[in-house]
Amino acid sequence: MTVFKRKARRVFKIAGPDAQTLLRDVFTAKMPENETGANWWALLSPQGKVQAEGLIGLHQGAFWLDVSHDIATKFSRRMGMYKLRANATIEDMSETHQAGWSGANCDLKGAISHKDTRHPDMGFRIISTNADTTGWSERENKAHANRVKLGICELGHDFQSDAVFPHDIAMDLLEGIDFAKGCYVGQEVVSRMRHRANIRRRPVIIKLERGNIGDEVMLGGKTVGTIGTVEDGHGVAIVRLDKISDPNQLEINGQNVVAQIPPWADYGFAGAPNPDKQV
Repeated sequence: MTVFKRKARRVFKIAGPDAQTLLRDVFTAKMPENETGANWWALLSPQGKVQAEGLIGLHQGAFWLDVSHDIATKFSRRMGMYKLRANATIEDMSETHQAGWSGANCDLKGAISHKDTRHPDMGFRIISTNADTTGWSERENKAHANRVKLGICELGHDFQSDAVFPHDIAMDLLEGIDFAKGCYVGQEVVSRMRHRANIRRRPVIIKLERGNIGDEVMLGGKTVGTIGTVEDGHGVAIVRLDKISDPNQLEINGQNVVAQIPPWADYGFAGAPNPDKQV
């Protein structure tokens, strides 16, 4: 099975006796308890906005995670601040390791393979040394095409740092938030949003022929959202569900487009539930 390089992602390794406690106290997600799966996590601002996100997996006692290359330096500084006196190390592994994606588990010598727990069809996050990635494909768009068709967002391609709340990108529905644990940075805002009657902004899948990251999704001459990555005739957009009663009447750059609710979602347009939700 082919592994596709994720050049837009930077790899970090966090280890030490206090690593799990540190991550539990600053990340939204539940920390992985075994080496098979990688959970979706976010680092929030005190105001509850997503500043960094990615997947985190456990391997040989250390936590391996990936973040958008654009905010990796900012992420490293913030984690260093939160670390304080914790007995943990935070290493930027980008000089020696590369993140990748594969649609199926790959039995590669020395590689770290974790199942993406967000959805059964999200494939595997692979991490390996740079020397062992010479046979990997450079076509990163294949990884984007897979998640876009599922309606799953990624920082740097579908939204920017400090621009969305976790609920806006459905982290609450894709195991990106641990509602059972105690306080973490931004937790109060997340908790308040959880108890709202309706979450107004959510990701949807847009069918379209062409589009660019950041293009406005229009309805009746008014902006109802923006689209992110566009691959293979699909894009993932974050929209105001309460403003959309007819998902067939949307426009992007003058072209008519159709919006669909992701199959895993329980929400629908104009406050209605998703009648086609997969069980």
